[in-house]
Amino acid sequence: MAVYDTLGTTYAGTRRPDTRIAARIHAALGDAEDVINIGAGTGSYEPPHTLLAVEPSRIMLAQRPPGSAPAVCAVAERLPLRDAAADAVMALLTVHHWSDLAAGLAELRRVARRRVVVLTWDQRVFRERFWLVRDYLPQAAAYDDTRAVPTERLAALLGGARVETVPVPHDCTDGFGAAYWRRPHAYLDPRVRAGISMLAQTGEDALAPGLAALRDDLATGRWHDRYADLLALDTVDVGYRLLVADF
Repeated sequence: MAVYDTLGTTYAGTRRPDTRIAARIHAALGDAEDVINIGAGTGSYEPPHTLLAVEPSRIMLAQRPPGSAPAVCAVAERLPLRDAAADAVMALLTVHHWSDLAAGLAELRRVARRRVVVLTWDQRVFRERFWLVRDYLPQAAAYDDTRAVPTERLAALLGGARVETVPVPHDCTDGFGAAYWRRPHAYLDPRVRAGISMLAQTGEDALAPGLAALRDDLATGRWHDRYADLLALDTVDVGYRLLVADF
């Protein structure tokens, strides 16, 4: 996760929590009296009763706002916590970065008394439905193929979990991969791309031809003609999923 010592420098500006997604996450946490946030980053979506945040990047930890929950620099695979340390544990858009998925999820189960909540994405749906990677940046899709975790595997490693669809609003304030699905010009902004790991880690050289094609299609109006149906939608399902496991 040292990669976020580089990628994480823009997170405070481009990865601001979206209230609608926050509502889904907090509903999934249910009536948990205390929560531990694993792979916590800058603290997005932490409920007020967060007991502790765990994050391996000191650059990310330094961007946590004043008043955030206490935080420790550590990795999911080796949590410095006792068994059953909190009612619920959450891990949001982080499991694909872990070096040992099974070990990390076992640790989440160990420290959770009642529930684990994981936000991830279904790569098969993402590849098929998200125009940016399907039609312009297949290199980014290929990179994500190497790290995306099938939701059924996550559910199995969690000992069983229900899977909930998380639609992405057209004006989503959290600049993750598909957040700008109805605002295509945003993907031409290097600062936005720097906060999206699949783009930042694919690399600018590999993305350059696709970004040039997108820039041209926006200038000529081809993009708007091609994706006119999207402009009438308020939300889309491009594969983001919440997994909720109870013990």
